[in-house]
Amino acid sequence: MRKRSEDVLAEMTAGTLRVLAIAYRECESSDVRSTEWESPGGLIFAGFVGMEDPPRPEVPDAIKKCKEAGIKIIMVTGDNPETARAVGNEIRLFSNPVIIKGSDLKGMIHKELLQILQEKEIAFARVTPEDKMTIVSALKDLGEVVAVTGDGVNDAPALKKADIGVAMGITGTDVAKEASDIILMDDNFATIVRAIEEGRTVFENIKKFTTYILSSNIPEIIPYIAFVILGIPLPLTIVQILAVDLGTDMLPALALGAEPPEPDILRRPPRSIRDRLLS
Repeated sequence: MRKRSEDVLAEMTAGTLRVLAIAYRECESSDVRSTEWESPGGLIFAGFVGMEDPPRPEVPDAIKKCKEAGIKIIMVTGDNPETARAVGNEIRLFSNPVIIKGSDLKGMIHKELLQILQEKEIAFARVTPEDKMTIVSALKDLGEVVAVTGDGVNDAPALKKADIGVAMGITGTDVAKEASDIILMDDNFATIVRAIEEGRTVFENIKKFTTYILSSNIPEIIPYIAFVILGIPLPLTIVQILAVDLGTDMLPALALGAEPPEPDILRRPPRSIRDRLLS
């Protein structure tokens, strides 16, 4: 019976189901208010209940875009390792990952964890809030910019510790939302990817805008420097300079700032946090 139950459990968890075990014990009605019946001894196993939370259909494509953009996604879950593996395979997050259980994580030295986090495909299962904090801290020690998504009270410490905490707006608790930097109003992972694309586009447009303004204004400044140092007459009056700026600077600069994203914006590697706006 035990072997059969374990086989059924393994089959259900491998099928992306979250499994609850149900058991009961007979007692007198007078014993219901007593705390003795809460003891796990003497329970009769009744069966398993499997619950499925299917991923949104757009998630696999969003994960593909993240990989192309050089963004590494690490699954950190409280679920069974086999459930984590099955879900990860279903959404095409990984094919043959290294899966670390929370109990194994507690016995690791910091150097071992840093080495594991550099694996290409990795997931953590059966983790506690403390384990999540440990993982976030280790990633930051590696110099990574860390974003954490979560919705529960147990996720709040990791959301607070991360560089960017993203809470679920629909299913997220108030504690998780308060600990986060961003609230995802539709609870959709694909929205995060679109936000990354928008952020990269804004940064690139600011660079284009700034480069254009500097390159057009420097030639205008040089005659004034020559006027001050060498006494050369000004070729343009102040009003003429203003007219040139309005005609050749403002409108093109605004157009550059509103440009749509480049086709390969999400296929470029992430920029370093040490990169300057102009280099």
